Amino acid sequence: MNTYDVRAIAAGAVAVSPDRPVSTLVHDAPGARLVVFRIAPGQRVAPHTSPSTVVLSVVSGSGLVSGRDGERAVSAGTVVTFEPNELHGMRATDETMVILAVIAPRP
Repeated sequence: MNTYDVRAIAAGAVAVSPDRPVSTLVHDAPGARLVVFRIAPGQRVAPHTSPSTVVLSVVSGSGLVSGRDGERAVSAGTVVTFEPNELHGMRATDETMVILAVIAPRP
């Protein structure tokens, strides 16, 4: 069994560029990959697709998640699911948003 403190991992992750969201790998196994994103106000993860199912869980903060039906406001406690190959993206608006993404099976 593995346990992870997602908020601590997000807080300690280092940005490659100050203009881009922070993302870091939390867990990687053949059945699933977990990635945490820390997205500052004004930053975004551009819409993209994955061959896997993607589950986004908002750990803290709020912002917008986009999909084929447009953008939806999300906040801590919200879970959003995307089917394989479904377009999805996310952006923070007024506050930093931390999202845990589960990608299954691992691409």
